[in-house]
Amino acid sequence: MFTLLLAGVAIFFRQSLSNSLDKQAHDDLDQNWAVIKAYLRIENDPGEHNYHDVWQVDADDPDESSAVAAVKKVYVICCDASSQVLEGSSNYESLKLDSPNEMRSVLQTNGAVWSYKTDTDGTPYLIRASYVNGEHDTSRRFYVAIGTSLAGSRGILNQFTLKGVIVVLLIIPTGCIIGWIFAGRALTPVLEVARTAERISGSNLSLRIPVRGAGDEIDRLIETFNQMIDRIEVNFHQIRQFSTDVSHELRTPITVIRGQLEVALFTAKTLEQYRDAIVDSLADIERLSQIVRALLLLSQAETGQVVLQKQHLDLVDVAAGIVDQFQIPAEGAEVRLQFLPYVPVCTGDFDRVQIERMLSNLLSNAVKFTPPGGQVRVSIDRRDDTAEICVDDTGEGIPPEHLPHVFDRFYRVRGPGEQASPEKGLGLGLSFVAWIVRAHNGTVDVESESGRGTKFIVRLPLTSPAPLSQIESSGVASEVGRTA
Repeated sequence: MFTLLLAGVAIFFRQSLSNSLDKQAHDDLDQNWAVIKAYLRIENDPGEHNYHDVWQVDADDPDESSAVAAVKKVYVICCDASSQVLEGSSNYESLKLDSPNEMRSVLQTNGAVWSYKTDTDGTPYLIRASYVNGEHDTSRRFYVAIGTSLAGSRGILNQFTLKGVIVVLLIIPTGCIIGWIFAGRALTPVLEVARTAERISGSNLSLRIPVRGAGDEIDRLIETFNQMIDRIEVNFHQIRQFSTDVSHELRTPITVIRGQLEVALFTAKTLEQYRDAIVDSLADIERLSQIVRALLLLSQAETGQVVLQKQHLDLVDVAAGIVDQFQIPAEGAEVRLQFLPYVPVCTGDFDRVQIERMLSNLLSNAVKFTPPGGQVRVSIDRRDDTAEICVDDTGEGIPPEHLPHVFDRFYRVRGPGEQASPEKGLGLGLSFVAWIVRAHNGTVDVESESGRGTKFIVRLPLTSPAPLSQIESSGVASEVGRTA
Protein backbone atom coordinates (compact mmCIF):
# COMPACT_ATOMS: atom_id res chain seq x y z
CA MET A 1 0.00 0.00 0.00
CA PHE A 2 2.85 2.37 0.81
CA THR A 3 4.47 1.56 -2.56
CA LEU A 4 1.22 2.19 -4.45
CA LEU A 5 0.66 5.48 -2.63
CA LEU A 6 4.24 6.61 -3.31
CA ALA A 7 4.01 5.63 -6.99
CA GLY A 8 0.67 7.44 -7.26
CA VAL A 9 2.16 10.61 -5.78
CA ALA A 10 5.15 10.42 -8.16
CA ILE A 11 2.88 9.95 -11.18
CA PHE A 12 0.69 12.85 -10.06
CA PHE A 13 3.62 15.25 -9.79
CA ARG A 14 5.10 14.05 -13.09
CA GLN A 15 1.81 14.68 -14.84
CA SER A 16 1.54 18.09 -13.17
CA LEU A 17 5.04 19.01 -14.38
CA SER A 18 4.23 17.76 -17.89
CA ASN A 19 1.06 19.84 -18.01
CA SER A 20 2.92 22.89 -16.73
CA LEU A 21 5.67 22.56 -19.38
CA ASP A 22 3.10 21.97 -22.11
CA LYS A 23 1.12 25.04 -21.03
CA GLN A 24 4.30 27.10 -21.05
CA ALA A 25 5.02 25.99 -24.62
CA HIS A 26 1.49 26.93 -25.70
CA ASP A 27 1.80 30.34 -24.02
CA ASP A 28 5.15 30.99 -25.77
CA LEU A 29 3.65 30.19 -29.18
CA ASP A 30 0.62 32.39 -28.45
CA GLN A 31 2.97 35.27 -27.65
CA ASN A 32 4.96 34.64 -30.83
CA TRP A 33 1.75 34.52 -32.83
CA ALA A 34 0.83 37.93 -31.42
CA VAL A 35 4.16 39.27 -32.73
CA ILE A 36 3.46 37.75 -36.17
CA LYS A 37 0.02 39.33 -36.32
CA ALA A 38 1.54 42.67 -35.34
CA TYR A 39 4.52 42.82 -37.70
CA LEU A 40 4.07 40.30 -40.57
CA ARG A 41 2.42 41.62 -43.74
CA ILE A 42 1.68 39.66 -46.96
CA GLU A 43 1.88 42.15 -49.88
CA ASN A 44 1.65 42.01 -53.65
CA ASP A 45 2.19 44.48 -56.42
CA PRO A 46 -1.00 46.11 -57.74
CA GLY A 47 -2.56 44.00 -60.47
CA GLU A 48 -0.19 41.10 -59.88
CA HIS A 49 -0.53 37.81 -58.00
CA ASN A 50 3.04 37.67 -56.87
CA TYR A 51 2.91 37.74 -53.07
CA HIS A 52 5.74 38.22 -50.64
CA ASP A 53 6.02 38.68 -46.90
CA VAL A 54 7.24 41.87 -45.27
CA TRP A 55 8.18 42.45 -41.64
CA GLN A 56 7.24 45.97 -40.71
CA VAL A 57 9.74 46.65 -37.99
CA ASP A 58 11.12 49.95 -36.79
CA ALA A 59 14.85 49.45 -37.06
CA ASP A 60 15.42 52.15 -34.48
CA ASP A 61 13.29 50.30 -31.90
CA PRO A 62 15.43 47.58 -30.26
CA ASP A 63 12.41 45.97 -28.57
CA GLU A 64 10.61 45.40 -31.86
CA SER A 65 13.76 44.15 -33.53
CA SER A 66 14.53 41.67 -30.75
CA ALA A 67 10.90 40.44 -30.61
CA VAL A 68 10.81 39.77 -34.39
CA ALA A 69 14.25 38.14 -34.31
CA ALA A 70 13.12 35.82 -31.51
CA VAL A 71 10.04 34.86 -33.51
CA LYS A 72 12.04 34.12 -36.65
CA LYS A 73 14.15 31.62 -34.68
CA VAL A 74 11.08 29.48 -34.14
CA TYR A 75 9.20 30.58 -37.24
CA VAL A 76 8.44 27.58 -39.45
CA ILE A 77 6.70 28.41 -42.71
CA CYS A 78 4.45 30.86 -44.50
CA CYS A 79 2.79 29.88 -47.73
CA ASP A 80 -0.28 30.64 -49.79
CA ALA A 81 -3.23 28.42 -50.59
CA SER A 82 -1.30 26.76 -53.42
CA SER A 83 1.33 25.66 -50.90
CA GLN A 84 3.89 28.02 -52.39
CA VAL A 85 6.40 28.85 -49.63
CA LEU A 86 6.82 32.57 -49.13
CA GLU A 87 9.23 32.26 -46.21
CA GLY A 88 10.39 29.36 -44.08
CA SER A 89 12.87 28.60 -41.36
CA SER A 90 15.89 26.51 -42.00
CA ASN A 91 14.40 23.31 -40.59
CA TYR A 92 10.83 23.45 -41.90
CA GLU A 93 11.46 20.77 -44.53
CA SER A 94 12.62 18.29 -41.86
CA LEU A 95 9.34 18.64 -39.91
CA LYS A 96 7.13 17.12 -42.63
CA LEU A 97 4.52 19.80 -42.33
CA ASP A 98 0.91 19.61 -43.39
CA SER A 99 -0.04 18.46 -46.85
CA PRO A 100 -1.82 20.92 -49.23
CA ASN A 101 -5.18 19.47 -48.22
CA GLU A 102 -4.40 19.89 -44.52
CA MET A 103 -3.22 23.45 -45.18
CA ARG A 104 -6.47 24.28 -46.94
CA SER A 105 -8.35 22.79 -43.97
CA VAL A 106 -6.42 25.08 -41.60
CA LEU A 107 -7.19 28.10 -43.81
CA GLN A 108 -10.88 27.29 -43.54
CA THR A 109 -10.67 27.15 -39.73
CA ASN A 110 -11.07 30.36 -37.82
CA GLY A 111 -9.04 29.24 -34.81
CA ALA A 112 -5.58 27.81 -34.31
CA VAL A 113 -4.74 24.17 -35.01
CA TRP A 114 -2.22 22.57 -32.64
CA SER A 115 -0.12 19.50 -33.42
CA TYR A 116 3.01 17.68 -32.34
CA LYS A 117 5.68 16.78 -34.91
CA THR A 118 9.15 15.32 -34.85
CA ASP A 119 11.97 16.27 -37.20
CA THR A 120 14.37 13.88 -38.87
CA ASP A 121 16.73 14.10 -35.87
CA GLY A 122 13.95 12.97 -33.50
CA THR A 123 13.48 16.37 -31.87
CA PRO A 124 9.83 16.95 -30.86
CA TYR A 125 8.08 20.20 -31.77
CA LEU A 126 4.81 21.83 -30.85
CA ILE A 127 3.25 23.44 -33.97
CA ARG A 128 0.64 26.19 -34.02
CA ALA A 129 -0.98 26.59 -37.44
CA SER A 130 -3.36 29.37 -38.49
CA TYR A 131 -3.64 32.08 -41.17
CA VAL A 132 -2.99 35.77 -41.83
CA ASN A 133 -4.84 37.94 -44.31
CA GLY A 134 -3.25 39.68 -47.24
CA GLU A 135 -2.34 43.32 -46.88
CA HIS A 136 -4.21 44.60 -49.96
CA ASP A 137 -6.53 41.64 -50.55
CA THR A 138 -7.90 40.99 -47.06
CA SER A 139 -10.14 38.22 -48.27
CA ARG A 140 -7.13 36.13 -49.19
CA ARG A 141 -5.68 33.92 -46.43
CA PHE A 142 -2.15 32.69 -46.12
CA TYR A 143 -1.11 29.60 -44.15
CA VAL A 144 1.31 30.34 -41.31
CA ALA A 145 2.75 27.77 -38.94
CA ILE A 146 5.09 28.49 -36.06
CA GLY A 147 6.67 25.96 -33.75
CA THR A 148 8.89 25.55 -30.77
CA SER A 149 11.20 22.74 -29.78
CA LEU A 150 10.13 20.57 -26.88
CA ALA A 151 13.55 19.07 -26.39
CA GLY A 152 14.23 21.15 -23.28
CA SER A 153 10.84 20.37 -21.75
CA ARG A 154 11.13 16.67 -22.50
CA GLY A 155 14.64 16.69 -21.04
CA ILE A 156 13.37 18.26 -17.81
CA LEU A 157 10.50 15.74 -17.67
CA ASN A 158 12.83 12.80 -18.32
CA GLN A 159 15.20 13.97 -15.57
CA PHE A 160 12.31 14.33 -13.16
CA THR A 161 11.08 10.83 -14.08
CA LEU A 162 14.54 9.31 -13.61
CA LYS A 163 15.09 11.01 -10.29
CA GLY A 164 11.57 10.06 -9.19
CA VAL A 165 12.17 6.40 -9.99
CA ILE A 166 15.49 6.46 -8.13
CA VAL A 167 13.91 8.16 -5.09
CA VAL A 168 11.00 5.71 -5.06
CA LEU A 169 13.36 2.73 -5.30
CA LEU A 170 15.36 4.12 -2.37
CA ILE A 171 12.37 5.12 -0.24
CA ILE A 172 10.51 1.81 -0.56
CA PRO A 173 13.17 -0.42 1.11
CA THR A 174 14.02 2.37 3.58
CA GLY A 175 10.36 2.74 4.49
CA CYS A 176 10.01 -1.03 4.83
CA ILE A 177 12.97 -1.20 7.21
CA ILE A 178 11.76 1.77 9.29
CA GLY A 179 8.22 0.38 9.30
CA TRP A 180 9.50 -3.01 10.41
CA ILE A 181 11.41 -1.41 13.28
CA PHE A 182 8.53 0.77 14.47
CA ALA A 183 6.00 -2.03 14.04
CA GLY A 184 8.20 -4.26 16.16
CA ARG A 185 8.39 -1.61 18.86
CA ALA A 186 4.64 -1.00 18.69
CA LEU A 187 3.92 -4.71 19.00
CA THR A 188 6.27 -5.23 21.94
CA PRO A 189 3.42 -4.70 24.46
CA VAL A 190 1.35 -7.24 22.55
CA LEU A 191 4.18 -9.77 22.82
CA GLU A 192 4.41 -8.92 26.53
CA VAL A 193 0.69 -9.68 26.85
CA ALA A 194 1.28 -13.02 25.15
CA ARG A 195 4.25 -13.86 27.39
CA THR A 196 2.29 -12.88 30.50
CA ALA A 197 -0.63 -15.03 29.39
CA GLU A 198 1.75 -17.98 29.02
CA ARG A 199 3.03 -17.49 32.59
CA ILE A 200 -0.43 -17.29 34.16
CA SER A 201 -1.56 -20.40 35.99
CA GLY A 202 -3.92 -21.27 38.81
CA SER A 203 -1.23 -20.52 41.38
CA ASN A 204 -0.04 -17.33 39.70
CA LEU A 205 -3.12 -15.26 38.88
CA SER A 206 -1.71 -12.07 40.42
CA LEU A 207 0.38 -11.23 37.32
CA ARG A 208 -0.57 -7.94 35.66
CA ILE A 209 0.90 -5.99 32.75
CA PRO A 210 1.85 -2.39 33.62
CA VAL A 211 0.08 0.23 31.52
CA ARG A 212 2.45 2.41 29.48
CA GLY A 213 0.40 5.59 29.97
CA ALA A 214 0.25 6.35 26.23
CA GLY A 215 -3.54 6.15 26.16
CA ASP A 216 -3.53 4.32 22.82
CA GLU A 217 -5.06 1.06 21.62
CA ILE A 218 -2.22 -0.99 23.15
CA ASP A 219 -2.93 0.51 26.59
CA ARG A 220 -6.61 -0.28 26.07
CA LEU A 221 -5.67 -3.86 25.20
CA ILE A 222 -3.51 -4.12 28.33
CA GLU A 223 -6.28 -2.71 30.53
CA THR A 224 -8.80 -5.14 29.02
CA PHE A 225 -6.41 -8.05 29.54
CA ASN A 226 -5.79 -7.08 33.17
CA GLN A 227 -9.54 -6.75 33.77
CA MET A 228 -10.05 -10.19 32.25
CA ILE A 229 -7.41 -11.66 34.59
CA ASP A 230 -9.13 -9.91 37.51
CA ARG A 231 -12.40 -11.62 36.63
CA ILE A 232 -10.67 -14.96 36.15
CA GLU A 233 -8.90 -14.58 39.50
CA VAL A 234 -12.18 -13.77 41.27
CA ASN A 235 -13.93 -16.76 39.67
CA PHE A 236 -10.99 -19.02 40.40
CA HIS A 237 -10.93 -17.97 44.04
CA GLN A 238 -14.68 -18.53 44.25
CA ILE A 239 -14.29 -22.05 42.87
CA ARG A 240 -11.37 -22.77 45.17
CA GLN A 241 -13.25 -21.32 48.13
CA PHE A 242 -16.27 -23.41 47.25
CA SER A 243 -14.13 -26.55 47.08
CA THR A 244 -12.49 -25.71 50.39
CA ASP A 245 -15.82 -24.95 52.07
CA VAL A 246 -17.41 -28.14 50.78
CA SER A 247 -14.51 -30.34 51.84
CA HIS A 248 -14.34 -28.69 55.26
CA GLU A 249 -18.04 -28.67 56.03
CA LEU A 250 -18.86 -32.09 54.65
CA ARG A 251 -15.99 -33.86 56.37
CA THR A 252 -17.46 -33.62 59.86
CA PRO A 253 -21.01 -34.89 59.20
CA ILE A 254 -19.73 -37.64 56.92
CA THR A 255 -17.29 -38.74 59.62
CA VAL A 256 -20.04 -38.66 62.24
CA ILE A 257 -22.43 -40.66 60.07
CA ARG A 258 -19.78 -43.23 59.32
CA GLY A 259 -18.85 -43.51 62.99
CA GLN A 260 -22.47 -43.95 64.04
CA LEU A 261 -23.09 -46.65 61.46
CA GLU A 262 -19.86 -48.47 62.33
CA VAL A 263 -20.72 -48.42 66.02
CA ALA A 264 -24.22 -49.69 65.29
CA LEU A 265 -22.82 -52.40 63.04
CA PHE A 266 -20.38 -53.71 65.60
CA THR A 267 -22.12 -53.02 68.93
CA ALA A 268 -25.88 -52.82 68.43
CA LYS A 269 -27.71 -55.89 69.55
CA THR A 270 -31.35 -54.88 69.72
CA LEU A 271 -33.75 -53.39 67.20
CA GLU A 272 -34.06 -50.24 69.32
CA GLN A 273 -30.28 -49.66 69.19
CA TYR A 274 -30.28 -50.01 65.40
CA ARG A 275 -33.25 -47.63 65.20
CA ASP A 276 -31.47 -45.00 67.33
CA ALA A 277 -28.35 -45.24 65.13
CA ILE A 278 -30.42 -44.81 61.96
CA VAL A 279 -32.34 -41.84 63.42
CA ASP A 280 -29.09 -40.10 64.41
CA SER A 281 -27.60 -40.79 60.98
CA LEU A 282 -30.68 -39.41 59.22
CA ALA A 283 -30.44 -36.21 61.27
CA ASP A 284 -26.81 -35.77 60.22
CA ILE A 285 -27.69 -36.60 56.60
CA GLU A 286 -30.42 -33.94 56.67
CA ARG A 287 -27.90 -31.40 57.96
CA LEU A 288 -25.51 -32.54 55.23
CA SER A 289 -28.23 -32.01 52.60
CA GLN A 290 -28.92 -28.53 53.94
CA ILE A 291 -25.25 -27.63 53.67
CA VAL A 292 -24.98 -28.90 50.09
CA ARG A 293 -28.22 -27.19 49.01
CA ALA A 294 -27.25 -23.90 50.64
CA LEU A 295 -23.78 -24.02 49.10
CA LEU A 296 -25.09 -24.69 45.62
CA LEU A 297 -27.69 -21.95 45.84
CA LEU A 298 -25.21 -19.43 47.24
CA SER A 299 -22.74 -20.24 44.46
CA GLN A 300 -25.51 -19.80 41.87
CA ALA A 301 -26.45 -16.48 43.45
CA GLU A 302 -22.88 -15.18 43.53
CA THR A 303 -22.28 -16.15 39.88
CA GLY A 304 -25.40 -14.33 38.64
CA GLN A 305 -27.59 -17.37 38.02
CA VAL A 306 -30.46 -16.14 40.19
CA VAL A 307 -33.09 -13.78 38.80
CA LEU A 308 -34.41 -11.08 41.11
CA GLN A 309 -38.19 -10.86 40.90
CA LYS A 310 -38.39 -7.12 41.51
CA GLN A 311 -41.62 -5.33 42.28
CA HIS A 312 -42.61 -2.01 43.80
CA LEU A 313 -42.43 -2.48 47.59
CA ASP A 314 -42.71 -0.42 50.73
CA LEU A 315 -39.77 -1.44 52.91
CA VAL A 316 -41.54 -0.13 56.00
CA ASP A 317 -44.42 -2.54 55.42
CA VAL A 318 -42.11 -5.50 54.63
CA ALA A 319 -39.93 -4.86 57.70
CA ALA A 320 -42.99 -4.53 59.97
CA GLY A 321 -44.20 -7.95 58.84
CA ILE A 322 -40.84 -9.63 59.52
CA VAL A 323 -40.57 -7.99 62.96
CA ASP A 324 -44.04 -9.29 63.84
CA GLN A 325 -42.94 -12.82 62.88
CA PHE A 326 -39.97 -12.62 65.26
CA GLN A 327 -41.89 -11.25 68.21
CA ILE A 328 -42.73 -14.73 69.59
CA PRO A 329 -39.14 -16.14 69.24
CA ALA A 330 -37.84 -12.95 70.84
CA GLU A 331 -40.23 -13.27 73.76
CA GLY A 332 -39.18 -16.89 74.16
CA ALA A 333 -35.55 -15.75 74.38
CA GLU A 334 -36.58 -12.95 76.79
CA VAL A 335 -35.37 -10.32 74.29
CA ARG A 336 -37.22 -7.09 73.62
CA LEU A 337 -37.78 -6.57 69.86
CA GLN A 338 -38.59 -3.03 68.73
CA PHE A 339 -39.43 -1.59 65.28
CA LEU A 340 -38.62 2.11 64.66
CA PRO A 341 -39.77 3.45 61.25
CA TYR A 342 -38.44 7.01 60.94
CA VAL A 343 -40.39 7.56 57.72
CA PRO A 344 -44.02 6.59 57.03
CA VAL A 345 -43.20 4.95 53.68
CA CYS A 346 -40.01 3.96 51.87
CA THR A 347 -40.81 2.57 48.41
CA GLY A 348 -38.60 1.17 45.68
CA ASP A 349 -38.12 -1.79 43.33
CA PHE A 350 -37.01 -4.85 45.31
CA ASP A 351 -37.34 -8.63 45.39
CA ARG A 352 -39.74 -9.32 48.26
CA VAL A 353 -38.48 -12.87 48.95
CA GLN A 354 -34.85 -11.78 49.15
CA ILE A 355 -35.53 -8.65 51.21
CA GLU A 356 -37.56 -10.72 53.68
CA ARG A 357 -34.78 -13.32 53.84
CA MET A 358 -32.16 -10.61 54.43
CA LEU A 359 -34.15 -9.16 57.33
CA SER A 360 -34.88 -12.64 58.70
CA ASN A 361 -31.19 -13.58 58.72
CA LEU A 362 -30.19 -10.34 60.44
CA LEU A 363 -32.97 -10.62 63.05
CA SER A 364 -32.27 -14.32 63.61
CA ASN A 365 -28.62 -13.58 64.41
CA ALA A 366 -29.53 -10.60 66.59
CA VAL A 367 -32.03 -12.58 68.69
CA LYS A 368 -29.79 -15.65 68.85
CA PHE A 369 -26.74 -13.77 70.16
CA THR A 370 -28.55 -11.37 72.50
CA PRO A 371 -28.71 -12.61 76.11
CA PRO A 372 -31.98 -12.57 78.08
CA GLY A 373 -33.01 -9.07 79.08
CA GLY A 374 -31.35 -7.55 76.01
CA GLN A 375 -32.89 -5.52 73.23
CA VAL A 376 -33.01 -5.71 69.40
CA ARG A 377 -34.03 -2.69 67.35
CA VAL A 378 -34.97 -2.51 63.67
CA SER A 379 -35.13 0.96 62.13
CA ILE A 380 -35.80 2.28 58.63
CA ASP A 381 -34.90 5.74 57.39
CA ARG A 382 -34.47 7.48 54.05
CA ARG A 383 -31.40 9.44 52.96
CA ASP A 384 -32.15 11.18 49.64
CA ASP A 385 -32.60 8.28 47.15
CA THR A 386 -31.27 5.63 49.53
CA ALA A 387 -33.11 3.50 52.07
CA GLU A 388 -31.18 2.81 55.30
CA ILE A 389 -32.12 -0.29 57.30
CA CYS A 390 -30.44 -0.77 60.68
CA VAL A 391 -30.58 -3.90 62.86
CA ASP A 392 -28.75 -3.43 66.14
CA ASP A 393 -28.72 -5.41 69.36
CA THR A 394 -27.26 -5.31 72.86
CA GLY A 395 -25.81 -8.78 72.57
CA GLU A 396 -22.37 -10.32 72.82
CA GLY A 397 -20.80 -8.18 70.08
CA ILE A 398 -18.09 -9.23 67.63
CA PRO A 399 -14.38 -8.85 68.37
CA PRO A 400 -12.60 -6.46 65.96
CA GLU A 401 -10.45 -9.20 64.44
CA HIS A 402 -13.57 -11.03 63.25
CA LEU A 403 -15.39 -8.08 61.66
CA PRO A 404 -13.67 -8.31 58.22
CA HIS A 405 -14.76 -11.96 57.87
CA VAL A 406 -18.36 -12.01 59.12
CA PHE A 407 -19.73 -12.12 55.55
CA ASP A 408 -17.47 -15.01 54.50
CA ARG A 409 -19.09 -18.37 53.96
CA PHE A 410 -19.00 -20.75 56.93
CA TYR A 411 -17.31 -18.12 59.08
CA ARG A 412 -18.58 -18.30 62.65
CA VAL A 413 -17.41 -16.23 65.58
CA ARG A 414 -16.45 -18.57 68.44
CA GLY A 415 -15.38 -17.87 71.95
CA PRO A 416 -12.24 -19.36 73.49
CA GLY A 417 -12.49 -23.15 73.38
CA GLU A 418 -15.95 -23.01 71.78
CA GLN A 419 -16.71 -25.59 69.07
CA ALA A 420 -19.03 -25.18 66.14
CA SER A 421 -22.47 -26.66 66.62
CA PRO A 422 -25.54 -27.00 64.42
CA GLU A 423 -27.49 -24.79 66.83
CA LYS A 424 -25.16 -21.90 66.01
CA GLY A 425 -26.00 -22.18 62.30
CA LEU A 426 -24.06 -23.04 59.19
CA GLY A 427 -22.28 -19.71 58.85
CA LEU A 428 -24.05 -18.93 55.56
CA GLY A 429 -26.74 -16.47 56.69
CA LEU A 430 -24.61 -13.33 56.46
CA SER A 431 -23.15 -14.54 53.15
CA PHE A 432 -26.68 -14.54 51.77
CA VAL A 433 -27.26 -11.09 53.28
CA ALA A 434 -24.18 -9.75 51.51
CA TRP A 435 -25.27 -11.25 48.18
CA ILE A 436 -28.86 -9.94 48.47
CA VAL A 437 -27.56 -6.42 49.18
CA ARG A 438 -25.10 -6.56 46.24
CA ALA A 439 -27.84 -7.90 43.95
CA HIS A 440 -29.87 -4.77 44.77
CA ASN A 441 -26.79 -2.55 44.13
CA GLY A 442 -26.58 -1.62 47.79
CA THR A 443 -24.01 -1.82 50.59
CA VAL A 444 -23.93 -3.44 54.02
CA ASP A 445 -21.70 -2.42 56.93
CA VAL A 446 -21.25 -3.80 60.42
CA GLU A 447 -20.31 -1.97 63.60
CA SER A 448 -19.67 -3.91 66.77
CA GLU A 449 -17.93 -3.88 70.10
CA SER A 450 -17.41 -6.90 72.33
CA GLY A 451 -19.93 -7.00 75.14
CA ARG A 452 -21.89 -3.97 73.90
CA GLY A 453 -23.77 -5.26 70.85
CA THR A 454 -23.66 -5.25 67.07
CA LYS A 455 -25.21 -3.01 64.43
CA PHE A 456 -25.77 -3.95 60.79
CA ILE A 457 -26.48 -1.05 58.39
CA VAL A 458 -27.96 -1.88 54.98
CA ARG A 459 -28.24 0.86 52.35
CA LEU A 460 -30.35 0.18 49.24
CA PRO A 461 -30.92 2.57 46.31
CA LEU A 462 -34.57 3.46 45.80
CA THR A 463 -34.12 4.10 42.07
CA SER A 464 -34.30 1.29 39.53
CA PRO A 465 -30.71 0.53 38.40
CA ALA A 466 -29.81 -1.87 35.61
CA PRO A 467 -30.43 -5.48 36.72
CA LEU A 468 -27.60 -7.86 37.40
CA SER A 469 -26.54 -10.25 34.63
CA GLN A 470 -28.57 -13.29 35.49
CA ILE A 471 -30.13 -16.30 33.80
CA GLU A 472 -33.83 -16.93 33.90
CA SER A 473 -34.28 -19.03 37.00
CA SER A 474 -36.98 -17.51 39.13
CA GLY A 475 -37.57 -20.82 40.93
CA VAL A 476 -33.99 -20.77 42.21
CA ALA A 477 -34.55 -17.27 43.63
CA SER A 478 -37.38 -18.52 45.78
CA GLU A 479 -35.36 -21.56 46.83
CA VAL A 480 -32.53 -19.30 48.03
CA GLY A 481 -34.98 -17.45 50.25
CA ARG A 482 -36.35 -20.66 51.76
CA THR A 483 -32.94 -22.29 52.37
CA ALA A 484 -30.84 -19.45 53.73
